[in-house]
Amino acid sequence: MKWKAFKVSGVFNAIYATLNQIIYAVSHIRVFDILDILIIAYIIYKAISFLRESRAGQLVKGIVVLFVVYAIADWWNLATVQWMLSKVMNSVLLAAVIIFQPELRRILENVGKTKFSRDRFFDDGESVISESIDKIGKAAGFMSEKRIGALIVFERTTQLGEIVNTGTHIDAAVSVSIVNNIFFPKSPLHDGAMIIRNGRVLAAGCILPLTQNDTLSSQLGTRHRAAIGMSENSDAVVLVVSEETGIISIVVGGKITRNYNSVTAIAELRRLLIADENTEKQNTFVSIIKNINPFKKRKINDDGTIENIEDKERTDE
Repeated sequence: MKWKAFKVSGVFNAIYATLNQIIYAVSHIRVFDILDILIIAYIIYKAISFLRESRAGQLVKGIVVLFVVYAIADWWNLATVQWMLSKVMNSVLLAAVIIFQPELRRILENVGKTKFSRDRFFDDGESVISESIDKIGKAAGFMSEKRIGALIVFERTTQLGEIVNTGTHIDAAVSVSIVNNIFFPKSPLHDGAMIIRNGRVLAAGCILPLTQNDTLSSQLGTRHRAAIGMSENSDAVVLVVSEETGIISIVVGGKITRNYNSVTAIAELRRLLIADENTEKQNTFVSIIKNINPFKKRKINDDGTIENIEDKERTDE
């Protein structure tokens, strides 16, 4: 009985000491400590989300298994297994960098993205892009009917200079005839990709990186795999017309959606290339206005206009 009472009292003492440590830590926490915790939590959340959405997740599981086996070997004093795994662990960091090179490049590109584009500062920039989308959508509809393969990349914030250099520079205004002539069978540039920058045909006959995703359907050919690979390595929007079936597909962020026609393809491209960017810019503008002076009451109307509530209250009085 005394031994059981001693064990129970020891448990309570441990719980009491732990609670005291927690209370002390909470009572002495600073604002910067909270900020530090939030930043680390966000980084961990984004890392887990990234690993779940990419092939890197399976590789990380393999590395975790190696660490677990190493810990067990150390615990059971398995000298040979421990020696072999220690040699592997010495180079695991370098191996991880090499293995995760595409994923790390994607992360750094996302960090370095800028939401500002040169032609976006001009009033006619959006109309040029909208007009080019209409013409490319009509050309895609024609090529779909005629079963002509096409691969068109719309550049966004990630610059595609390396991809452009693999093809032929054109730098021409978009028209239905230009798009159809470039992808006409047996034309010099029909096998490569067309790059669209700021509503203009920048280059054609470009070579795109193929995706390394092994889980894709066998029905997707080289064009579709190149489109997915391009979207995995940048924020570009890629339109694909299948030569075998005539199906129009749109690829963004490594995800492919299919069975568009000319009208629905134009609508989706407008949403991705114009509407989404306008929403991001408006949200950024609204957040800046809200934080200019946090002590003033302001209201953001549905049309994007800003109303000073304090001034209105004074007027009403």
